[in-house]
Amino acid sequence: MRQKTTVALFLEDFEVTIDIGIHDHEIGAPQRVLINVDIEVDAVVDGAKGDAIDHVLDYDFIRNGIHGLVQTRRYNLQETLCRDILAMLFSRPEVLAATVSTRKLDVYPDCKSVGCRMEARR
Repeated sequence: MRQKTTVALFLEDFEVTIDIGIHDHEIGAPQRVLINVDIEVDAVVDGAKGDAIDHVLDYDFIRNGIHGLVQTRRYNLQETLCRDILAMLFSRPEVLAATVSTRKLDVYPDCKSVGCRMEARR
């Protein structure tokens, strides 16, 4: 019986400053947001051809993809941002599952952050 092998990749505490929020005081006032991504990829597809960056899901794809999303539009909801990041990740066939979380850091003075987490699996 063939053993299924997966690889876990992650991007942790990626801080971006983006225009996000539904309240009048948030619109046009960029906020600090931390983004975390955990990805499960198929090891047969990802890295099976050898020890070279062009044979794996590159971290640059994750980071640059998120940068592209947050620089090209304004978000009302963290849920929408999470959903867009998941869609970007699943554009790659080797991605089997992913968890994305976002946290707005400066919403309440008595809270470290408020956020959203979404998970998806093929």
